[in-house]
Order: sequence, then C-alpha cells, then structure tokens
Amino acid sequence: MSRLLKLENEKELMALGKALSSESRIKILELLQKGPLCVNEIAEILGIPASSAALNIRVLEEADLIRTELKPGVRGSMKLCIPQEFHLILDLEKKEEEQEEVISMPVGSYVDYKITPTCGMVNDEEYIDGEDEPRCFYDPRRISAKLIWFSSGYLEYRFPNAGMQKAEVKSLEFSAELCSETADYDLDCPSDITLWINGIEAGTWTCPSDFGGRRGKLNPDWWEDKNSQYGNLKQWYIDATGTYLDNSKVSDKKLGEYHLAEGDYISVKIGIREDARHIGGVNIFGNSFGDYPQDLVMKLKYEKNF
Repeated sequence: MSRLLKLENEKELMALGKALSSESRIKILELLQKGPLCVNEIAEILGIPASSAALNIRVLEEADLIRTELKPGVRGSMKLCIPQEFHLILDLEKKEEEQEEVISMPVGSYVDYKITPTCGMVNDEEYIDGEDEPRCFYDPRRISAKLIWFSSGYLEYRFPNAGMQKAEVKSLEFSAELCSETADYDLDCPSDITLWINGIEAGTWTCPSDFGGRRGKLNPDWWEDKNSQYGNLKQWYIDATGTYLDNSKVSDKKLGEYHLAEGDYISVKIGIREDARHIGGVNIFGNSFGDYPQDLVMKLKYEKNF
C-alpha cells in the first residue's frame, strides 16, 4: 500500500517530521516491526518512563505511522500499538496556483437512504423521532441532525457541481467523522465503511470500534456516556493519479472516471456494502458531536481561472 504526501499536506508533513525527529520514536517504530506491543512493554524495553513512552506513542499516532487499539488487561484496558503498513511517497513538486471551493453539508441533508436498525438520529437538543425505526428517517426535522447511526445500508447526499461548468476541477477531497455502530458502544466492533461517488466505489475503511469509554469532545451534556461518543476523521482524495484514503492509495480510478461534471450534482453515499466482510454499521458525526467541529466536507480544487 502506498501513502502519498504532497506539499499542500502541510499538517501531515509537519506531523511526520515531528514524529521522525526523535531517536526514541524511531526505536519504537523498529520495535513494532517485530509485532504489536503495549505501552508498558515499550517503556520497559527502552528503559524509559511509561509516561514518556505514552507521549511518543501519541506523536507517532498523530503522524499516522502507528495505530492503537484498546485491549482487555488484568487491570482494565491497555493500549496496544500496531504499525501502519504502507510505502511513503513524498511529492515535493511545486504546483500551479489553484482555487479551492469548500462545501459543508449537514449530516441530516441526505436525499435518499436504505438502512436497518439499530438506527436513529439526534440534534443538539434531543432525539429526532423514534429510535430503531427506519421510517422515521423521512421526518423533515432530519435537516437539524448532528449525529446519525444505522447498522447497514447507506445514506446518499448530493453536492453541487456548478463550479465545474466554469473551470476544470483538479482534485476532490471528502472528509467525515465516522465510526462503527452497535447498541451502546463496543471497542471491538469492526465495520467496513464504504464511500461511493457518483455510484463508483471510492474506497472502504475498516473501522475497528464503535468508539466510547470517554466522552466525545463536542457532545452535549445530555448525551449519555453509554452511547457512541466519537469517531475518526477520514479523508478521501481523488486526483489525476488515483483515489486515496488517508493518503494511502486504494484505487487506480482517476478523477475523470467519476464523471463529476456530467450530471446535475455529485452523488456521495456513505454506508456498508451488502457483501462486506464486517457489517458493523456506521455513526456519522456532525459539527456538534464527536471530536471534530465539522459536518461532511467536500473540497474541490480548480485551475486558477475559476
């Protein structure tokens, strides 16, 4: 698997540089090539305090060089550190100046759906209609939704493509905060969450958990601790070289193959394939639930004359 970083990926490049600027963190990466280790094991092998090991692990995780999973331990859960597997490609070529269009879509602005329970949605103040009743997803109050969940199926959104009639689009980026879905939450609940653009599969992320155990940073006070709390911010990116998920290439499908300018809109579906290996549902977080203050965001980059 390949991971592509470009000059415009400033935050990712800075996180990578920070992660690789420490001898201790490089040693941790070397250790993890032999197999996953928990934080205390890493601290013992390197002869450093557990607090220092935990800090270095967080820096490596922020750079997406490793991932962590919570596993049951003798004294509660422990954090297991696992290396990410990819070849890193740095594209430092200077790009021509581009114009960017950013479109934020509320999570309740879906135009079509096909879902199964468990399912439901809430806004800032309350549940919208009943839980576990798919017919409630026609409720007009869905527009105010800030968190939506379902066990299988999909939601479809439609983004405008009017800018493509005036200039050539060079890339598309789509981001959303997502996690798996069970009743309450479950740290061991893998789910294959797929994104489709204009009916074409743009990549699947296997989420490890319906995340909980701590409160989401943005969740309102009335949201119960037993519920799903937060997700991971996932980013799909498509340009003339292919399709990427979190900077890792997942498909050779290029931007032109998605026919973005041909219809009246860009169709985006989020859901679970019927033949997915892990049908573990999905939570879609809006701008006042979870950890990230954003809705569904599409970024379109055009040539300078846009």
